[in-house]
Amino acid sequence: MVEVMSRVKEHTVECSTSSTLCKHVFKQSCNMDSDTSKVLTHNNSDVDRQSGKTGQDLRVPVLNMCSRPLMPTTPGKARKLLNQDKAKVISRKPFTIQLKYATGEAKQLITLGVDAGYKNVGVSVVSGKNELFSAEIILRTDIPKKIQNRSIYRKNRRSRLWHREPRFLNRAKPKGWLAPSIQHKLDSHVRIVNKLMNLFPITDVIVEVASFDIQKIKNPEINGKEYQQGEQMGFWNTREYVLHRDNHTCQHCKGKSGDKILQVHHINGKKEGATNRPEELLTVCKTCHEKHHKGISTIPDKEIHRFKPETFMTIVRWKLVNVLNCKYTYGYITKQNRIKQNLEKSHINDAFVIAGGRKDMKRSIPFDFKQIRRNNRRLQTNRRRFGICIRRKRYKLHYNDLIRYRNKEYRVKSTSTYGKQIQIFDNIRGIISISARNIQLISYGNGIILTRKII
Repeated sequence: MVEVMSRVKEHTVECSTSSTLCKHVFKQSCNMDSDTSKVLTHNNSDVDRQSGKTGQDLRVPVLNMCSRPLMPTTPGKARKLLNQDKAKVISRKPFTIQLKYATGEAKQLITLGVDAGYKNVGVSVVSGKNELFSAEIILRTDIPKKIQNRSIYRKNRRSRLWHREPRFLNRAKPKGWLAPSIQHKLDSHVRIVNKLMNLFPITDVIVEVASFDIQKIKNPEINGKEYQQGEQMGFWNTREYVLHRDNHTCQHCKGKSGDKILQVHHINGKKEGATNRPEELLTVCKTCHEKHHKGISTIPDKEIHRFKPETFMTIVRWKLVNVLNCKYTYGYITKQNRIKQNLEKSHINDAFVIAGGRKDMKRSIPFDFKQIRRNNRRLQTNRRRFGICIRRKRYKLHYNDLIRYRNKEYRVKSTSTYGKQIQIFDNIRGIISISARNIQLISYGNGIILTRKII
C-alpha cells in the first residue's frame, strides 16, 4: 500500500522542515528530482479561480511541512497564506497548498465514498458537517486496442527469428491473474483512493460492491436448471445455431438474390469490440456479403449490449475491498438512500450517499477528470542496416503537460527532435512548434487531466 501511495504523488515538493530526517523521508516518498523549482510555479490565476470572489463553495486541501494531510481550509484563508509566504502551491488539480511553518494536527472524522465503475468512478469526501470534495473520473478504455497493437508488433518481430527455441512454460497464468485491461482499471481505483488519502486526512473508506447475474439480465424469468440449458443447447457450434436461428435465410435480401450459399457475418467489426456471441452474428448470403465488403451497406445496424461493466464489477468487487482494506456497501442500499434524499442518479451523488452524506449538508462543486496515457510507445523509423529501435527515454516535456509561453498557458500536444521541440495549439495561429527552452513548466500531465474548469 505504501509503495502504491508513493507512486500517486502528483508533484514533487520540497519539505521545508528543519529536521534532516523529515527531509530524507519526504524526498524518498515524493521521488524528488532536480526540476522541482519548475514544477512548483506559483500561479495567481489559480488562486483567484478558487477564491470566494467567484461565489463557489470550495475547500483547499492543506499539507503540513512533511506532506501529511491536514483539514482543508477556505479559499480566502489559502490566498492569505500564499500572499504572506506562509504556504506554497504544490498542485493545481485539485488546488493544493503546503504550509511552510509548523502547526497543530487537529483532525475530524472524514469518510471517502467510492462509486466504483467500469468507465466512470465517482468519489466524495464528506466530514460531519459538509462535503469537502467530489469528482467524477473517466477511466481509459483503449487498453485492449493497445495490447492488440503490441501483439502485432511482437508477432512481426519474432517471425524473423527462425532459430528461436519454442517456449511453453511461460504460458501458465499465476493465481489471481487478471486480464491487463481489468488489472489496469483495478489499479486505477486504488491510485485514485490513495491520491485522495494523500490530500485529506481520511479515516474511513467505503466502496460500493455489486454482483450481476448476466443470464438474469438477458432473461428475467430464468430459473433452476435453465441456467445450465443455454440458448445453444443441442447445437455443435455457434455457426450452426445462428443459421438455425435465422431460418437459413439471408437477413438482408430474404433470399431474393437466389444465392443459396450462406455465410455468418459480424454485425460490428473488430474495432467496435466484436465477439463471437450469437447476438453479434448474422446470416447473409454470399452475394450480399460481397456487396458489404465493396462498400454497399447490407448489414443492418444493431445496438449490442456486451455486459462489460457488469462483468468487471463481478470480478474485481472483493479484490478492490481486500487491496484497500476498507468497508463496503451494496448498490440497493445506495439506491434507497439516494431516493430518500431526492438526489438524481449520478456517480457523484452515489459516492456522496455511500460516504454517509445527508441532505442538509452543504455540497461542494464537483470536478471532472479524465485519465489519459502517460507515455506513448514509439518505434523509430527503420534505417538502412539498422533494426527497429524502441524509444525508452521519457523526455522532460510530454503530452498534456501544462506550460507557460509568452505569459499564456498551453497544453503540450506532442514533442519532436528528441524532446527539444514541442507543439502547442494557439487559437489564432493554430498548431505551432516552439523550443522547449523558451517555456516554463507549470505542472505535469500525470495521467489525469481536468476536463471541466472550475470558474
